[in-house]
Amino acid sequence: MQALLLAGVLCNDAELLPPGDSGQWAIRGDPTEAALVVAALKLRAPDSGNAAESCPAWLAAQPHTPDAGCALHVRAPNPRVEEFPFSSERKRMTTVHDLSPQAAPVAGADRAAFMKGAPEVVLARCDRVLAGGEIRPLTYADRAAVQAAAERMAGRALRVLALSMLPLHGGPGDHQPAPLTEDKAEHGHVLLGLAGMMDPPRDEAAQAVATCRRVGIRPVMITGDHRLTAEAVAREIGIHREGDVVLTGDGLAALDDATFASMVDRVSVYARVSPMDKLRIVKAWKARGDVVAMTGDGVNDAPALKQADIGVAMGIAGTEVAREAADMVLTDDNFASIVNAIELGRWIYDNIKKYLTFLLRCNITEVAVIGGTVLLLGPEYLPLLPAAILYINLATDGLPALALGVAPPDPDIMARPPRDPRESVFTRDVKIFVLLAVCLEIPLFFTLFLHDLGDIDTARTEMFFLFIIVEMIIALNFRSMRFGVVQAPPHGWLLLAIAWEVALVAVLMQFAPVREAFGIRMPDGRTLGIITAFGAVVFASMEVAKVFIRRRLAAAPPQSG
Repeated sequence: MQALLLAGVLCNDAELLPPGDSGQWAIRGDPTEAALVVAALKLRAPDSGNAAESCPAWLAAQPHTPDAGCALHVRAPNPRVEEFPFSSERKRMTTVHDLSPQAAPVAGADRAAFMKGAPEVVLARCDRVLAGGEIRPLTYADRAAVQAAAERMAGRALRVLALSMLPLHGGPGDHQPAPLTEDKAEHGHVLLGLAGMMDPPRDEAAQAVATCRRVGIRPVMITGDHRLTAEAVAREIGIHREGDVVLTGDGLAALDDATFASMVDRVSVYARVSPMDKLRIVKAWKARGDVVAMTGDGVNDAPALKQADIGVAMGIAGTEVAREAADMVLTDDNFASIVNAIELGRWIYDNIKKYLTFLLRCNITEVAVIGGTVLLLGPEYLPLLPAAILYINLATDGLPALALGVAPPDPDIMARPPRDPRESVFTRDVKIFVLLAVCLEIPLFFTLFLHDLGDIDTARTEMFFLFIIVEMIIALNFRSMRFGVVQAPPHGWLLLAIAWEVALVAVLMQFAPVREAFGIRMPDGRTLGIITAFGAVVFASMEVAKVFIRRRLAAAPPQSG
């Protein structure tokens, strides 16, 4: 145990920082490596129940209350002289240290190489084992027992590392210690044991995965962890389901591109993969015509992040290279934030459509009615005078359109399948509402105006107030382009905008110069009754159109995501 903990602290780049003003311990570096430092320091903690004689000398000499960078208290007297860093291809890290007498794991060994990495990788480079305080040959039975233990730990969703050492001679006493090659430093090791670390998914991860599945997004796990660890975690949060395929890097390498393409949609977990494997996975999904988002944090993830349609880098644990290659950076390194971003993106897109459709529908009606009347009857029969047209465009159109731009999301915003990225903003529902204006509202306006053409002031009064009430009704209905006003009632800003418009026109109509500039009269009961009836027809037509739109969308095949 003591030699294993020593290897874990020395073959390590992480630091454990003591509580500051926040009262919370912090880490600098990789969380997995930091866990090894924590394990060693817990053995030394005064409240750990360890007697002084049970604590290793190299750790007992350290302060009870370490200051910043507490692992340095162990590393300083055992300096690192060489390093062979971890990579996704190597799956191991090796460091060489000059050892103090208290830390020497073997008598007379003033230098040692320590290795940590994937159990199968480290085990393959060991021919001896430290057992009962003695080094003896590593037998076939030992190897089988270690492999079985690693698989049991991985099956419990633990991240498993194997640690080993290679005792050497020729430390600080030698003037010119011979440099080690990678091959010499990483073969003939003594196996020290296994370390299992629990890395539980965040509480919101399972809910985020469930939301992804509900909206048609297929989450896939790609990790360097052991196959059993990856499968256990993926099953826990809902990524892996019965019937899904789990592939390791070796298994993926054995498949040709055609075979892999035929099964990529059935693979939910990839374990022990290399950076090139990640790139191949992204390309396979894109070849199917799917939109692919890829998350990553390391330098080796950069090619896959760049290849994906949406590259997502970790803002806390991610490297600068990964952040530069990505399209989006997560400031909290939380998968649930991606789901929240999807919801926000859909919300913004919906509101752009509402804003656009409202203005398009209202302005098409205005242009068709005013321009069409002038073309048919001449300018003397202009349905609205310029001042009235300007008022409707600035006041009646403006504030309700802005209020639609901040409307709350629809009830089903995270229950829809992904939209086709090639789809125009002029979708079927937008076209239906614009067509409704052409087929219903424009004829209604013409009918009303021509009916009272003998009294042009009365006709203009009816047209002016009909434009106002119809546009207010359209704004109320466009709180949602799918759901009726009962299912998606107007929000506060929209009600406030409409109330302001009604109050403003009511006040302005009290001034004779304003009525004269607009070319209208004070509306009587007959005028208000007619425009209210016409408005009710427009309201009913939009509610019916929404029912039709919902049925068409429900019957449409889902898009892949």
